[in-house]
Amino acid sequence: MDYDVIVVGAGAAGLMAAGRAAQMGRNVLLIEKMEKPGRKIRISGKGRCNLTNTRSHEEFLEKVRTGREFFGPAFRNLDNHQTVRFFRKQGLQLEVERGERVFPRSGKAWDVANTLAGWCKDLGVKLEVRTSAEEIVLLGGKIYGVTIRNRGGFQRRIECSNVILCTGGASYPATGSTGDGYTIAHALGHKIVDIRPALVPLEGAPAIVQQLNGLQLKNVGLRLEIDGEIAAEEFGEMDFGSRGLEGAVILRVSRDAVDALIDGRQVRLLLDLKPALDRETLLERMGRERAALPEVARFGELVRKLAPKQLVEPLAVAAGVRSDMRMHRVEEAAFGKLADALKCFALTVSDYRPFEEAVVTAGGVSTDEVDPQTMQSRIVPGLYFAGELLDVDADTGGYNMQIAFSTGYLAGELRK
Repeated sequence: MDYDVIVVGAGAAGLMAAGRAAQMGRNVLLIEKMEKPGRKIRISGKGRCNLTNTRSHEEFLEKVRTGREFFGPAFRNLDNHQTVRFFRKQGLQLEVERGERVFPRSGKAWDVANTLAGWCKDLGVKLEVRTSAEEIVLLGGKIYGVTIRNRGGFQRRIECSNVILCTGGASYPATGSTGDGYTIAHALGHKIVDIRPALVPLEGAPAIVQQLNGLQLKNVGLRLEIDGEIAAEEFGEMDFGSRGLEGAVILRVSRDAVDALIDGRQVRLLLDLKPALDRETLLERMGRERAALPEVARFGELVRKLAPKQLVEPLAVAAGVRSDMRMHRVEEAAFGKLADALKCFALTVSDYRPFEEAVVTAGGVSTDEVDPQTMQSRIVPGLYFAGELLDVDADTGGYNMQIAFSTGYLAGELRK
């Protein structure tokens, strides 16, 4: 055999798997289709890389949306606190920020990728870039080798007794995550759970989204409504961008929203623009603001004291009043409608953005066919999976990166 193990894909999971395998004394080849390892790491977290968080085990696992029980053994083998210690031991300085999220102190995601790549190099991992896996070759039902192709089109077969497939999902395909691993896994008999974007911006009615483009909301309450029933509640930041509805609270509810939209269900976002005030307290505040305004003041001036400028017109419409109407002419019921709109500003979700804008991929290789204690295939001995390729995903906040590190680390141990 040329190598003990070939790791396919040099992302977060692949780098961790390759390094751990070499640490365990294996002769390791790591292949990567892009020109350098860790491409997706280098752009993650808006270029800062939220690599994990410091929450308790229970709190962490609550944020794993799919495959929670499957992920448990890998997480216990390398948890978030051990991951922090690992990177610090490699010399990477870290900082814990709001929400217990962990970032490199430099603020540069490149440092995370370079730390992992340097660790692999020091351990003797051989890296071949601009090289893709064409086929995993079996002999007698077991791993025999990998047929690879370089950027120039040259194809060759490399023998090995183990393969760790870490090709990523389908999100951010420009980084190399183009779904190749699904094809390879399926060809070997593995079931692929339907993939779809997760942690992805949503699209609303074009008119309102365009009107609010550029608006950033902080400390907003959000409820996801599916067919008239509340499916999720969040609190935090939300943005109206050129791509649609973005921000932390949108990403966190997007998984459920996407599934509902695929099923043809009606999806709405209900925004609480004044989450710190109940309706009665809000009406009392509105009364004080009204009393402080001159009689010639317009309705829009009152709304402006309660909400950002871009929301004045939409809120006035919701209250059934023209924003330029004089206050003394506004009927009392309109103020109640305004309070209702501030507490429940509804936005219809019409679609979701494509994989190119998704942080992670939902779906993937079915975990029913992978041993959670080893990450080894239950179908093909010697074949292991790790990272986003698996049908495991979580909320935003460093959880998905940790899933990649933990599953990669366990797969790299090549337990049988």
